[in-house]
Amino acid sequence: MGESRRARLILGTLLTVALIILTVDHRTGEGSPFQPVRTAGAWLFGGAEQVVGTVGRPVSDFLHAVASAPSAQNDIKRLRAENSRLRAGLDANRLDAARSAQLKRMLGLAGRGGYKVVSANVIARRGAPGFEDAVQLDAGTDDGVRPEMTVLNGDGLVGRVIQASRSTSTAVLISDRASAAGARLEGGEEIGVVHGVGENGRLVQFRLLDSTAPMTRGGRIVSFGSQRGAPYVPGVPIGVIERVEATPGELTRVAFARPYADLTALDVVGVVVGAPARDPRDAVLPQRGRKEGAR
Repeated sequence: MGESRRARLILGTLLTVALIILTVDHRTGEGSPFQPVRTAGAWLFGGAEQVVGTVGRPVSDFLHAVASAPSAQNDIKRLRAENSRLRAGLDANRLDAARSAQLKRMLGLAGRGGYKVVSANVIARRGAPGFEDAVQLDAGTDDGVRPEMTVLNGDGLVGRVIQASRSTSTAVLISDRASAAGARLEGGEEIGVVHGVGENGRLVQFRLLDSTAPMTRGGRIVSFGSQRGAPYVPGVPIGVIERVEATPGELTRVAFARPYADLTALDVVGVVVGAPARDPRDAVLPQRGRKEGAR
């Protein structure tokens, strides 16, 4: 009983002292005699608050990260999809630019030769009955394409059409072993036949009919042309002779030429649906100053 009364007396006294201190401190403001006590308390409790905040911040950051994780993953997926779309768009633009350049070159060659052409894209590399080296084109009879028509690109002779449906056609390349095309040496009347020899289209064989006619490395070959321009129109650049083989005692001379057209990387081609009114002779050959047959 006495302990309880004493405790209440001490508590009342402390409260009275506290009220007096607060009143004096408030009325005296910055000049308060209790300023050092207040500063010390602020430093003590402020430091404790900072420590508590520092310790608790990683926990709160972790909880925030956990709460926002699904949203962040969705953002990452969205950004990745957007990057993929942009990359695909850039690739498509580059491809369109490359095809546009090829189409321009092909139309330029056709214009110099007086050939009426239908442009087409090579959509597949395939074999055909009797032939191994052939390609499929995305142009067919609806576009005016028929069998036994010449196929060329912006560099030179590619081959001939062997079959056609309404929307597609198949062309055999001059590199095919079963292919044969009449050809002529630049600047003369010497004629021969170009055959494919395989080797991935890197070379074709040119067999000159006159074994006594001169034929040297660097000589250029153009298509001789067929009757009514089928299957080959005249004057299309074929290739540049790389080597001439000795053929003593034979009736023909043999050379190997590098085709102007890169037969391993065909994309945009033209099918000649109208032969020229007159033989262009050597007018379609590239200028001598240009590096010929460059890949």
